[in-house]
Amino acid sequence: MLKMKATCERCSAQLGLADEAFICSYECTFCPECTEALRRQCPNCQGNLVLRPLRRSSPTAVAKSGFKAKLETILP
Repeated sequence: MLKMKATCERCSAQLGLADEAFICSYECTFCPECTEALRRQCPNCQGNLVLRPLRRSSPTAVAKSGFKAKLETILP
């Protein structure tokens, strides 16, 4: 599962799940401004920075609540 980092690795700008951000194949994460300044090349691995997919909510939060609900029906 793709790790959705909450900050830009270069300037520490906050990046929400639905905010535009760019990542490399190692999931290094950068805001749009830093991506342009870096010429869409990751300074860590020299790979391409591409647009990160958007999410509306965290899939792990949904999975935990569903799992907890199942446990509550099984366990007394």
